[in-house]
Amino acid sequence: MHIVLDEQKIYFHVQYGAGKKVSIQMDPSGLITVKAPNGTKDEQLMQLVERYGKQILARRQALEAAQTVTQTKDYEGTGKFLYLGKYYPLSELIETGGADKEEELKHKLKRFYFTSCKKIVGERIKIYQDQLKVRPKSFEIVESLTKWGSCSSNRNLTFNYLLAMAPLDVIDYVVVHELVHLLHMNHDRSFWRRVGSIMPDYEEKERYLARHAQTMTL
Repeated sequence: MHIVLDEQKIYFHVQYGAGKKVSIQMDPSGLITVKAPNGTKDEQLMQLVERYGKQILARRQALEAAQTVTQTKDYEGTGKFLYLGKYYPLSELIETGGADKEEELKHKLKRFYFTSCKKIVGERIKIYQDQLKVRPKSFEIVESLTKWGSCSSNRNLTFNYLLAMAPLDVIDYVVVHELVHLLHMNHDRSFWRRVGSIMPDYEEKERYLARHAQTMTL
């Protein structure tokens, strides 16, 4: 099956089963699978894919770009770097003139991600804290090798600066995840139910982070 969105075709195959929920998955090769309860009408499936069509196209673009970008970062002007889920030439993200050393360019790019992440996360917190009716004490952008975000017992949130490389909806997921920890500190059923009430496809966001973590680096 397929739909057409923005003059682009989105092909997907359907797996029917005894489950009660409909979900959309894209594997690392770009294959899109819709899992649906037995008896689900084709029209419903196509409407669902269309609803998430723009996200699917953005993910597909990022996936295609990632397949052509090497793991070794090129700071000589021809290299491309992730920002909000898409690849951009270095010169479109930072001022490269007058900085001819790789370490200097890398430092400027890192500062760009820190600044951008702080601005974006701050804006998203304002949106979702109202929906969740919570208020963090503070938030901070940090460098971390193990976590995308965290919430402390004193209601302080931290977010990995590399999140600026992820699509906005994935950043939203991490923001929602940490805000919900203000209500439920553990990852229990209540926690995931609350996350799902704001972001039903949160598992898709987690898969994105798992798949692309190795490309979200300097």
